[in-house]
Amino acid sequence: MELNLTAKRAFVSGSTRGIGYAIAKALLAEGVAVTINGRSEAAVRQAVGTLEKDLPGATVSGVVADFEHPADVARLLETLADVDILVNNVGLFEVAPFGDITDATWQRYFDVNVMSGVRLSRHVLPRMLAQNWGRIIFIGSESGVNIPADMVHYGMTKAGMLALSNGLAKLTGGTAVTVNTVLGGPTYSDGVAQAVTEIARAQGMPEQDMKAALSAANTTSLLQRFIEPEEIANLVLYLASPLSSATNGAAVRVDGGVLTSTT
Repeated sequence: MELNLTAKRAFVSGSTRGIGYAIAKALLAEGVAVTINGRSEAAVRQAVGTLEKDLPGATVSGVVADFEHPADVARLLETLADVDILVNNVGLFEVAPFGDITDATWQRYFDVNVMSGVRLSRHVLPRMLAQNWGRIIFIGSESGVNIPADMVHYGMTKAGMLALSNGLAKLTGGTAVTVNTVLGGPTYSDGVAQAVTEIARAQGMPEQDMKAALSAANTTSLLQRFIEPEEIANLVLYLASPLSSATNGAAVRVDGGVLTSTT
């Protein structure tokens, strides 16, 4: 299927590894010029180099910015070129008892997981509306719909992301600009893989056995395995393309059937 993405320009936040990296790579493979983002110069340089090696001829650049720091965000916005596609992917997650989550941690999660999307969208949306084409895509989570008891702070920010995306979509009425959220399910990102390795080591289990056990513990999953980052990226490609012109203000699931409600 021809996605008609050649010569489009994209920015993907938090994209030196994991889901963001998979999205950047998929966009590059479709002829999109992509700017990736990470917190350190070394991580950005390595990711850009790997992408250039894997996709000869691709137009990829990188920018260092830590969304925990307003000064970094300000510098990013000053240098960010006009983009046709914005993927709000950057985010923090961790398992933590509700009573142990401090005010500072709540604020940190809100700044990174929600305000990153606010600031980036506020920067790119006016031009998208002026040129009458653009895509803003939020990488959300099923945890924003079914808030996990052991990650209340994470789930709250993902719910906030859904609200933000829905509200921004209402600003695009009558235009060819769309704003949508991808609701991902349990995905075997680099962060999750690292956590699985650490848990397996602590319990003296082979990593693959621990991975399988954690997948089986998710009793509502129809996929009955972890989602791969590339499977999230496939849906993002469609939503980024002109083919998705009638999809706007939507929360589109790629959750492996984890969510059991139909709304």
